Amino acid sequence: MRNLSLVLFLFVMAFAAEAQIYSETDGRAIKFFEEGENLLYLKRYPEALQKYQAAWERSPTFFEAYQKGSQLLITQGKLSEAETLIQKGKSAVLPVKKQYAVDFAWLLSSIYLKQGRFEEASQEFQVVEQGATEVFKKGSYFLEMEEKVDFVRKQLPLKMNIQKEILPSPLNGFALQYFPVLTADGKQLFFTRRGGTASFDKEDIYISQSESSQNWTAPQSISSKINSSYNEGTCSVTADGNFLIFTSCDAPDSQGSCDLYSAEKVGGEWQSPKNMGTKINSSFWDSQPSLSADGRLLFFSSDRRGGLGGNDIWYAARKVDGTWSEAKNLGAPINTPKDEISPFFFFNNETLFFASDGHLGFGGMDIFLSRIASGLFQKPENLGLPINDHLDQVALFITAEKDYAYYSELSTSSTAADRAFLYRFKFPEEISIGENLTVTGGQVVHAKTGDPISAQLSLVSLTNDSTRYQFQSNAQNGSFLMLYPEQDAAGLYVEKAGFLPKIYNVDRDSIKNVKDLKVELVPIASGEEFVFENVFFDFDSFNLKQESLSSLRRLHRFLQANPKVSIQIIGHTDNVGSDDYNLRLSLQRAESVQRYLEGEGIRADRIEVDGKGFREPMVPNTNPSNQALNRRITVAIQ
Repeated sequence: MRNLSLVLFLFVMAFAAEAQIYSETDGRAIKFFEEGENLLYLKRYPEALQKYQAAWERSPTFFEAYQKGSQLLITQGKLSEAETLIQKGKSAVLPVKKQYAVDFAWLLSSIYLKQGRFEEASQEFQVVEQGATEVFKKGSYFLEMEEKVDFVRKQLPLKMNIQKEILPSPLNGFALQYFPVLTADGKQLFFTRRGGTASFDKEDIYISQSESSQNWTAPQSISSKINSSYNEGTCSVTADGNFLIFTSCDAPDSQGSCDLYSAEKVGGEWQSPKNMGTKINSSFWDSQPSLSADGRLLFFSSDRRGGLGGNDIWYAARKVDGTWSEAKNLGAPINTPKDEISPFFFFNNETLFFASDGHLGFGGMDIFLSRIASGLFQKPENLGLPINDHLDQVALFITAEKDYAYYSELSTSSTAADRAFLYRFKFPEEISIGENLTVTGGQVVHAKTGDPISAQLSLVSLTNDSTRYQFQSNAQNGSFLMLYPEQDAAGLYVEKAGFLPKIYNVDRDSIKNVKDLKVELVPIASGEEFVFENVFFDFDSFNLKQESLSSLRRLHRFLQANPKVSIQIIGHTDNVGSDDYNLRLSLQRAESVQRYLEGEGIRADRIEVDGKGFREPMVPNTNPSNQALNRRITVAIQ
């Protein structure tokens, strides 16, 4: 953000520098004032202020002395003293020199914006709007202030009711704790901990476990493999808490001042971290990572060359083999010529939060959100009052279920050391960030032995065959976590080499409401069979619908990965209609699947088809729900 003092000084140059003509003619007062100007140029600020004071005490209506004295106080951050001086000047000057009312109002509106006294700033700026010359109103400084005040005026009636709460003990026990992040189920809290503000106080990553919404375990170091004698912090984890990216500064293998590192949890233990390499890191500052829920996309902040401003937000994608694409600048409309930092990619993979002083806001760094539409980030939206205010807001983390927002707040004092504490507040309903998410988990096991399996679980939108989330079940116990969007028609595909795929229709199978879904995978063997879910036909038709592509493509990949496997595709119907009709329709539907596979290069001799009509129902055809289950395609291994 442009320094306020610079704006004020430039304003004076633009607003009153047509000639060195003072509001006073007293030679001694003018001499004091000009001595103050010379001292100001030499940066001897206390002495300059004394000279300005001598000038207004000599001539109580000396406007320029009050003006320059208040500006000097502002540059020193003494806003209250500056306001007092301006009010003193108004009382002395305006009764005899009303033409300076606009100048005083400009100074006060600037101070009030800086202090967050937005209603008063609006009132003072109204004086400027009504009294400034047309020439000045066309200038960039007026237009910039006008834009900000107009923004504030529109935002004031929209101020939300938010009650912040400090996180309870045993949290907040360190001198400084900041940048909180949580897993999707809210059971693990990660944050950066620092013992103090001295140069020898280093950053580490700590973790606490949730026992209830208000009870947390005592924070512990995340791992001795991750925390070191260097600085580790500002981390991001996948929704299941098994993949971590964090910042480490000044480590021996770093590319620049701060680099991004990754680590994976295997068997419940964090493995040694790895520098993410030159595709992600640069010789500049790279920090503040944010992973997508499933870890396939990474956002971070960097001041490297090639950006739009100082700090920009960059991104990279994780490839199928686990490597990362080369980082790219996110560009407009997110990045600006100023600073964008602290990205947070919400769990729905559609909303990006970030802090910026380059977009219109209340002052300093504000937090914004941008939604993805048609594959592109849209114009950022300010989160409004009181989440943002005149101070710097650096980062925000919103839980997957949108119940709470977590952040840290710095407490400064002239008599005590700085402190930073973790807070949260109920995330306001006024801010829409898309459909609700349900967070549930389960276990993948071997159907014959019950042993845990590390399988890939993909939640796929059936509308366009896009993968919403992709997780891996834990090899040690088979556990997994999945997020289910509220309204998206989706299929869950559980796949593991050597096993038949397990396919669910999320809504029809009601799996988003199952807290401990047990997925049993069957080894590939002759005679085994699975339900080929998410293959759709119009009523009384055997033409495959567009929504069937997700399952069809996965069956094609299954056959490619298992070239010795031959299958039989079997069509089934409900009991509506005659036996002959249903036998014919079920066979025609199986043949439609066969034609698709052959069209994709699968040999015809690997595929047989059959139609069973309603002769082999899964469940009795006693109601519409059961009838829907019986209208299906099954695949049997030959």
